[in-house]
Amino acid sequence: MKSLIRLSAVLGVMVSSLIGPSLKDMSALALPEKEVLQKLTPVPVFTITDQNGSPLVRSIRREGNEVNSSVAGVFISKSDADAFVNKLKGENPDLAATVKVVPVSLGEVYEKSQSIQENGQRLEFAYVPIRRQVESAKALLEKNGQDFNNFSGVPLFMAKGGPDDGYLTIQRGEKQVIPMFFNKEDLQGMLDRAETQQPEVFSSVEIEVVNLEGVINALKNDDDPFLEKIIFIPPRESLEFVQQLRESDNK
Repeated sequence: MKSLIRLSAVLGVMVSSLIGPSLKDMSALALPEKEVLQKLTPVPVFTITDQNGSPLVRSIRREGNEVNSSVAGVFISKSDADAFVNKLKGENPDLAATVKVVPVSLGEVYEKSQSIQENGQRLEFAYVPIRRQVESAKALLEKNGQDFNNFSGVPLFMAKGGPDDGYLTIQRGEKQVIPMFFNKEDLQGMLDRAETQQPEVFSSVEIEVVNLEGVINALKNDDDPFLEKIIFIPPRESLEFVQQLRESDNK
């Protein structure tokens, strides 16, 4: 749990500037594993575990594969994880009585996934996006003339614009970093505050969407200094939940 509460208060930070190269192709953008984990660990996600603490899984068979695979859901939103358990109570009350929602870090999920792949196990983690954010991603892509049917996974939102068509950055300690938001509303709120102070700069800024799975793949496999600037901004709901956990642990 300690890994989940190393979180910076980034949602209220002032916008620093708009910098960076064009991020036209996330797949064209490798960081050492330690740095990948540093980026993923502060992001709380939520799993459903059984009475033994193991992830609740379902069995699926991929097309052309004679062997079933087990899939465990990883929820971006605790509310969605809670809703899943509530639904399970109506469908399978005996099973529902033995499961619970457990917060883990995205870094832990990544490490476990890597270990599973290396050991040849047939367990996959499927990220469950927030429906409202999927709808926001769809609207943005359609607005930009892009085909939403080509988009899958968990949407991440980032801002781009200004004279050099650069990416929005925020100050984190002594560094300028490029935030990727899980909630479009959190990013929009920051942009609205920035526009009141620098309307000539931020009135032309637009929000773009990429997917979490593609970014993680880029961090894992590609090599570009731009990746070092990326940070993830978890949903406000998740940050507040983790803060409550920290306060409870300190009592």
